[in-house]
Amino acid sequence: MNVAVDDPMERQAEARTSVRPIQIRGRFLTAVALRVDGGPPDDAFYAGLDDLLRQRPHFLVDAPLILDLDGAEGLTDPDDLRQLVENLKARKFMAFGVQNASDAQLAAATEAGLIPVPPGRDAPLRDERPDRRRTTERTPSAATRVVTTPVRSGQTVVADHGDLVVIGPVASGAELIARGNIHVYGTLRGRAMAGCHGDLSARIFCQSLDAELLAIAGLYRTSENLEHEVHKRNVQVFLQDERLCVETLG
Repeated sequence: MNVAVDDPMERQAEARTSVRPIQIRGRFLTAVALRVDGGPPDDAFYAGLDDLLRQRPHFLVDAPLILDLDGAEGLTDPDDLRQLVENLKARKFMAFGVQNASDAQLAAATEAGLIPVPPGRDAPLRDERPDRRRTTERTPSAATRVVTTPVRSGQTVVADHGDLVVIGPVASGAELIARGNIHVYGTLRGRAMAGCHGDLSARIFCQSLDAELLAIAGLYRTSENLEHEVHKRNVQVFLQDERLCVETLG
């Protein structure tokens, strides 16, 4: 008669071989900061958001959102933060963290399920700029990614090692991210972020500008503060004197 012996060591060995290894991967994430001033947001705050969404239905929809609490000294109650997050979520604004928060705000944010996020990098001072350029200068061998089809709403196209060239239109709600320059041979309606690794010399070019957001090396402008003269024009976007400039071409 054969007797089966239960060996605990054998069970542990089988368990070790059957468990899949955990994979941890780094990923570039673009988030937009929403500034909140004063105390808990009131009806006027949400009315402004609703008006923005009516004008730009895809503006920041489903984009990762950080709450900038630098001017919100009165927003220290976890319940107020939870209500703010829920009201934003109802409008498809996906808030996940806070920045420029006081100790009291950080405690409230943690209780509300939000994480602390370091503030975005400001534009360097003029005398710091040469060193920054040397450290972020692209090499001639940097890869260029070319996209020959329209970029649809909800799509994110990333060129993490060089320039990004899009031959065709970019829809509202789409996102372009490049380590180097961005060229759009068509209408740009979504979000375009060049120099995503800190390249201050990066530029954005497009044949017809109708973008929701433009950014270079972390400095950005939204459609609401772009000059009317550049709307639907052939333009280039670049940094000059710590400002994001939009200039018409031709």
